[in-house]
Amino acid sequence: MMEKILNLLMRGILGTIAMYFINSFLDFVGMPLGVGINAATVLTSGILGFPGLLALYGIGIYKTL
Repeated sequence: MMEKILNLLMRGILGTIAMYFINSFLDFVGMPLGVGINAATVLTSGILGFPGLLALYGIGIYKTL
C-alpha cells in the first residue's frame, strides 16, 4: 500500500516538473497551450503517468482547433 502511494506521489511530482518545462518551452517557441498546473492536472499525471501527460496536452491542442 505504501509503495502505491509513493508511486502516485512521485509520478505527480515528476509530471508537474515536466508540465512546467513543457509549458516553458512551448511559450518560448510561441505556442501557448494553456495546460495549467493545478490539483486536477497533477492528479491526472500522478494516476495515469506519461499517458496522462500526453492526454492533457492532447486536450490542450484540441481546444486550440
